[in-house]
Amino acid sequence: MEDVTALLSKPALKIGPYEVDPPVVLAPMAGITNVAFRQLCAEYGAGIYVCEMITARAVVERHPGTMHMMTFGEHEKPRSMQLYGVDPKTMAEAVRIIVGEGLADHVDSNFGCPVAKVTRKGGGAALPFKRKLFEAIVRESAKAAGDTPFTVKFRIGIDDDHRTFLDAGRIAEAEGAAAVSLHARTAAQRYSGQADWTKIAELKQAVTSIPVLGNGDIFSAADALRMVEETGCDGVVVGRGCLGRPWLFGELEAAFQGRAIPTPPNLGEVAKVMRRHAELLVQHDGETKALRDLRKHMAWYFMNFPVGSELRRGFAMVSGLAELDDLIGRLDHDAPFPDNADGPRGRQGSPGKVTLPHGWLDDPDDDCVPETEDMHSGG
Repeated sequence: MEDVTALLSKPALKIGPYEVDPPVVLAPMAGITNVAFRQLCAEYGAGIYVCEMITARAVVERHPGTMHMMTFGEHEKPRSMQLYGVDPKTMAEAVRIIVGEGLADHVDSNFGCPVAKVTRKGGGAALPFKRKLFEAIVRESAKAAGDTPFTVKFRIGIDDDHRTFLDAGRIAEAEGAAAVSLHARTAAQRYSGQADWTKIAELKQAVTSIPVLGNGDIFSAADALRMVEETGCDGVVVGRGCLGRPWLFGELEAAFQGRAIPTPPNLGEVAKVMRRHAELLVQHDGETKALRDLRKHMAWYFMNFPVGSELRRGFAMVSGLAELDDLIGRLDHDAPFPDNADGPRGRQGSPGKVTLPHGWLDDPDDDCVPETEDMHSGG
């Protein structure tokens, strides 16, 4: 474990009026960071926990599915929401609704999504290439947010030939963003390969008046301390590292406070966490939908544990709480946490060409709004 003395002497991370201690943010993940998962993570450690990506147009048009996704727990503070949009007017209107109706305490914006259905319309990681359009979206959204902090998340760029992160950081800082986060990969990398933390250090040098957060390849508390030490960033954003491991936030809290990292859970304790996750999901979505949603988490919870193929299959098809309890009863509760279970998890995929609107790369100063984004929140 790195020497944490230097880290402990850093001033606490502040995003607008909110002190974020430890300086840890849960990244919004489609189909993952709903109110149940956020509450589960928050039960282990403090920080900011961002809800799934919400489409600005769906907020403006009050799409029922999106309004359900914008649910927050009664003790959640600050209530943090991430918006996606390609039109300065729609984004600003969505922010006005969220702030005016008290629906959230912090609004983040997504300029990092590499998924083809988003970049194809000029959204997500494609958008910062259009500097003037990006500038207009940040300016209008930050203005609409008023005293509510508006933050901006982006990637290194579209690919190695079209890097936009330094411009994006400087523009966000100049136009009123309260903080910026860099996922240190290009859109072309998707989630593959290694994140290039040197770019976080470069951004920290370029953006000096607001916090800079680093994102990419934090799978353990040691990774988080190393990122802060190597890059000088003000905080870390954790995504795939906490899949099937919400207690990672307790480990991060201990690490940033210079305490010993808690002993990882054995299989029986992991099963209790998973059962708690199921209960929270049932409260939010009802039993049938909740258990269907939980299935995708099973492989992450049991990563590298000695769980036979028949039991794994049962968990992957579970449809009710009684059935879940029966399966949990058949696990070896004393099996220790595996040595190799805190590495990469979640989608990795392979790098590939980024799907962009026709002629997108012709003129970075063209500020025309691309085709309207669809209504689908959550990525």
